[in-house]
Amino acid sequence: MTDPPTSITYSSVVSRESVRIAFLLAALNDVNLIATDIGNAYLIAEPREKVYTTAGPEFGELQGCPVLIVCALYGLESSGAAWHSHLANTLCQLGYKSCLADPDVWLRPVT
Repeated sequence: MTDPPTSITYSSVVSRESVRIAFLLAALNDVNLIATDIGNAYLIAEPREKVYTTAGPEFGELQGCPVLIVCALYGLESSGAAWHSHLANTLCQLGYKSCLADPDVWLRPVT
């Protein structure tokens, strides 16, 4: 086994300053702003690598068999990066663009 490179392991987080600036600009320009926090996010993304484990007693007669993890579970090193990539792809498909000043702030023109 090899250690994964940090470039595919960690995920960035929006800065507090970027959020405050976005709220300020939205208020000054009478623009609707949507902000969210997503719970259980990792379970939506697929892991970036194949991860196997051994089935425990809760799997009944399959106990001891190797099982493939198909969700980016909390605790896997690359789950944060997998979720960030999944979210970025989804937001791009919805017409959002990442801000140049802070790539974790996403903008979309009002139609």
